[in-house]
Amino acid sequence: MKDEALQKARDALPIFSAIDTNCLVGELENLINDIKKSIDDHFATDKSTTWEELIRPLEDKADQLSKFFSPIAHLHNVADTPDLREAYNEALPLISNYSNEYSQDQRVYKAFEALSDCDSRTKFLTPAQRQATNNALRDFRLSGIGLEEKTQARVREIRLALTKLATQFEEHVLDATQQWKKHVESEAALDGLPESALALAKQNAANDELDGFVLTLDYPCYMPVMTYANDRELRQELYFAYVTRASELGPAAGQFDNSDTINEILALRQELSELLGFDNYAEYSLATKMANSTDEVIKFLGDLADKSRAAAEQELAELRKFAQQELGIATLEAWDMAFAAEKLRQQKYAISQEDLRPYFPIDRVFAGLFKIVNTLFGVDIVEVEGIDTWHDDVRVFQVRDTEGQLRGMFYTDLYARDLKRPGAWMDDCVGRREYADLIQYPVAYLTCNFSPPVGEDPKNRVATLTHDEVLTLFHEFGHGLHHMLTLVGESAVAGINGVPWDGVELPSQFLENWCWENEALSLISGHIDTGEPITEALIERLKSAKNFHAALQMLRQIEFALFDFRLHAEYHGDISVQALLDDVRNHVAVFPPPDYNRFQNSFSHIFAGGYAAGYYSYKWAELLSADAFSKFEQDGIFNPLTGEHFRQCILERGGAVDMMENFVDFRGREPNIEPLLRHSGLAA
Repeated sequence: MKDEALQKARDALPIFSAIDTNCLVGELENLINDIKKSIDDHFATDKSTTWEELIRPLEDKADQLSKFFSPIAHLHNVADTPDLREAYNEALPLISNYSNEYSQDQRVYKAFEALSDCDSRTKFLTPAQRQATNNALRDFRLSGIGLEEKTQARVREIRLALTKLATQFEEHVLDATQQWKKHVESEAALDGLPESALALAKQNAANDELDGFVLTLDYPCYMPVMTYANDRELRQELYFAYVTRASELGPAAGQFDNSDTINEILALRQELSELLGFDNYAEYSLATKMANSTDEVIKFLGDLADKSRAAAEQELAELRKFAQQELGIATLEAWDMAFAAEKLRQQKYAISQEDLRPYFPIDRVFAGLFKIVNTLFGVDIVEVEGIDTWHDDVRVFQVRDTEGQLRGMFYTDLYARDLKRPGAWMDDCVGRREYADLIQYPVAYLTCNFSPPVGEDPKNRVATLTHDEVLTLFHEFGHGLHHMLTLVGESAVAGINGVPWDGVELPSQFLENWCWENEALSLISGHIDTGEPITEALIERLKSAKNFHAALQMLRQIEFALFDFRLHAEYHGDISVQALLDDVRNHVAVFPPPDYNRFQNSFSHIFAGGYAAGYYSYKWAELLSADAFSKFEQDGIFNPLTGEHFRQCILERGGAVDMMENFVDFRGREPNIEPLLRHSGLAA
């Protein structure tokens, strides 16, 4: 049985090596036409009224299209060659047009409406089917199903344009990031950089057939320079290049400028919102989230800011004093912040991220992570060989429960490289479905941009992670568990599907907590030379430094969230994006950046991702995750019964049950902010 299930799951995986960009658009066009014809034929002949007979065939077609396009969209993110980009941009309008037409198809809408309105039929729906039906009807209304044809056509035009603009925004950020390079011949010019950063810069140079070192704006290269480089002018140079990416300023001024793209996106979002009966895009966004109103979100963020400001001002005053007295920096600038903070951290706690890196070789981290997940949730994770992938670094794993039943699979693509967009994310490759006594097992993509293995010696080519990178890995794996451990059989509400955006970060931020616990750290650490786990003394220093500048970091995230939310709540065509961001900073930030900072021009979360008027979700879900973890603090962080309860209430239910109901079922009450403030070092 194990082998049969695994073989079925393998058969559903994409064959990346078989994707031909030359015929991709034609194949997609034929597939969409076939799907549209089958739907027409279905409604022309089938008068049935049950879920299985009415909705299941529609789901089959949606799944067929997803399996075709998902690997293409994924490759666009991780292997964006010129040929693939061209084919992807040709294919995108086909997908968008079909999606828009489907979302305004009266026949499909009435099929769901019939199931919802008639009690004699609804009573035969499972809870998951009922939730999927309610979500579908909501989404039809948010697509303009009740509008006149002329207005519906405009909604379709706007959605297509927004899809294209989001892709354009992301491509500009990628191109601007990879366009800038600095060739440095002398190692002395890079004084202060740790060996890992020097090795990466040297490898960059070798890849470009140059001697010496090459610095880039990829995060694994950029951040070590900002944190460790003693050359202040070098830090300033990289900072200026980084914060002016994709803008009218900087080394590539205007070449990949996203300014007009941002304005076009905002104008179209506002028009779309008004056509659908909302005052602004923030209201439209909240229609699918846990938060009930724009005022509730603003108040939530404002309260957090008020609780953080005094501590942040104290942290900044201490840093300025330290920079003046110990580093000779009379006036602290933005390009000094990470550098001075790291020096202060080392002075106060005798610890740095680079001190920790040798303790976290990737295989040891994986082994420990899998052990933690096994103890908490009763699942075993084993690598699977012989799977077709898009890069040699990619690995594939299977997940099984305590009874040996397959639950899902996942790909890992962990290292930064050319043609791969920055950041870290989890995305679904295949969604869980149950039909005709068959199970389609969920498959996830887990993507990061860690420092790659470097050097010629095989031993030295083992990748090691900083503790921050370990946190990132746990975060994305939490998303992956949410996707893979679901037991919901309806794909529309299985795993992360159907989960409100401000609740979807709960499992990811929740899993990060184990990265700070002694018992867990002993499992995920093992020195690259000796294999010895991280020492108790180092753990204590790590934990002591956990909330170092926590208030400054809190205000930084609130700044991003308030900017995003106010931008979409207040935009009416006459707003200056920069002026609004400056106003948010004046109210929230205690250390505003230079005037030339164009953070918004590379803010992909809200202009190219799914976080528009939803970036607050990180803090909203952090409140939930901190409170959920406090249950483990009470019961024991490896308590298997509490872990099983979390798996059953949160991970297995997916979007089939209201997220707040899931949380209350697990925690026994409404969420409490105290654990979040305590974990952040901000409790009274």
